[in-house]
Amino acid sequence: GSVQVGGYDTVTERFKVRSLLGYLPQDFGGWRLHRVEEVLDTLAQLSGLHNKRFRKQRVTAVLEEVGLSSVRDRKLKKLSGGMVRRLGVAQALVHEPPILIVDEPTVGLDPEERIRFRQVMVLLSTHIVGDLGAACREIALLDHGRISFKGQPKELVAAARDRVFEMETGLETAENIELNYEIVSRRTSGDQVLLRGIAPEVIPEGSRPVQEPTLEEAYMAFMAQSPHSLDAAQNNRTEETLTVEPS
Repeated sequence: GSVQVGGYDTVTERFKVRSLLGYLPQDFGGWRLHRVEEVLDTLAQLSGLHNKRFRKQRVTAVLEEVGLSSVRDRKLKKLSGGMVRRLGVAQALVHEPPILIVDEPTVGLDPEERIRFRQVMVLLSTHIVGDLGAACREIALLDHGRISFKGQPKELVAAARDRVFEMETGLETAENIELNYEIVSRRTSGDQVLLRGIAPEVIPEGSRPVQEPTLEEAYMAFMAQSPHSLDAAQNNRTEETLTVEPS
C-alpha cells in the first residue's frame, strides 16, 4: 500500500511531509549547557524558521504558551523533568506545523501541565490510557498493524460492560479465578477476596458486571478478544499502540 500525509507521498515526497510535521520524541533532552531560549531558537532554525525577527517572535510566543517564559535564560541542566518536557512540546510547536505528532507527551508532567498540554494535542501515541478519556473524541486501536476499533471512548466502554466483573469469594476460589481471567485488582480481607477482572467472553459464575468500567479496562476487554492478543495479553495487555484524534 501507500501512505499520504497532507497530500504528499511519504516515500517519494518525504521532505515535503517532514515540513508539515511537529514531532516530540519520547526522550527529549536538548543541550544541557545551553539556555532554554537558545535551544528553542536553534531547533526553530532546524525546523525552517530562517527569518530572525519572525523566529524570535515565535520563540517568545511558544515559551509563553508552554509556561516557560520565566525560565527562558535558565540552562537546561537546571530545569526539572517537567520543564524539559514542556520545552520538548515547545520545539514541536514553534514552526506552527499543521500536523503535530507526540510520543508519550505527558510523562513527567504534573496534573496541571497534563491538562494544559491536552489543549494543543493533535495526534497522540500513548500507553497511558487515562490520558485518552478526557482528551479525545475518537480513538483507534492498532492490533498488529490493523485498526481493530475506531470510535468514541464511550463506545469502547459500553462494549466492555458485560465483560468487566467484580467478585467476592474465598481464597481458594480466588486463586482459580486468577488463573483463568485477567485480574486488574485484588483486595483481601480476612479469608475473603474481592477481585476485579476482565473476561474474554463470559464473566465467571457468581460475579457481577461492572456498570462503569474504566477506559483502560474497556481497552483490555476489547483486546482480550483479539486472536493476536490472547497469548501476549498474559504478559502485558497494554503493549498495543493507541492513536487518537483529540477534541
